[in-house]
Amino acid sequence: MRSRDMFLPKMPSEEMALPGRTSEMKITDSHYILGSSQIAPKGNNLVYAMFGMGCFWGAERKFWELEGVMTTSVGYAGGFTPHPLYEEVCSGMTGHNEVVRIAFDSEVVNYKSLLKVFWENHDPTQGMRQGNDIGTQYRSGIYCFSEEQFSDAEESLLIYQSTLSQEGFGEITTEIVMAPIFYFAEDYHQQYLGKNPNGYCGLGGTGLSCAI
Repeated sequence: MRSRDMFLPKMPSEEMALPGRTSEMKITDSHYILGSSQIAPKGNNLVYAMFGMGCFWGAERKFWELEGVMTTSVGYAGGFTPHPLYEEVCSGMTGHNEVVRIAFDSEVVNYKSLLKVFWENHDPTQGMRQGNDIGTQYRSGIYCFSEEQFSDAEESLLIYQSTLSQEGFGEITTEIVMAPIFYFAEDYHQQYLGKNPNGYCGLGGTGLSCAI
């Protein structure tokens, strides 16, 4: 019997990845919802987090709604192509994931609370897809900015895997790595569902809570 993974997209090698460019993406600095700086947020106890959980439009909204989040931005990370364009990422030839980067006040909301939102709002067992969104850019990923975040992420995976397994779900495919370079996505992607409240959101979880 052939595995469903045989029919999912594969990551390109670094040698095969698109060359990209040296110029940075220009975006509006002010967050459409929060009014804070997306490029260089400032604040007490500021900590970054970054997640990939399918289409970044819906993922970003989940986090800007949290108390204690200072700013959010969507972009590309985890691949090879410098300063990629959306169309290039969608081609599957950059290796990048669609991600949301979060700056939060660690005295108001802790990292484990962000991990809970991450696990509960997508299906981390689907490999290179989320629902009908298929491609390497839709893979599940946790990108850590400290060893403490890395440890918390790995611990939370084990906890959620136990819950999923009890309910008949497969193995979690989430990649957990130290945070790679983050490249801003195009301006129209930033806070997309704030600007377009009725826009597409393919985000959906398993219906199971994560007990962390």
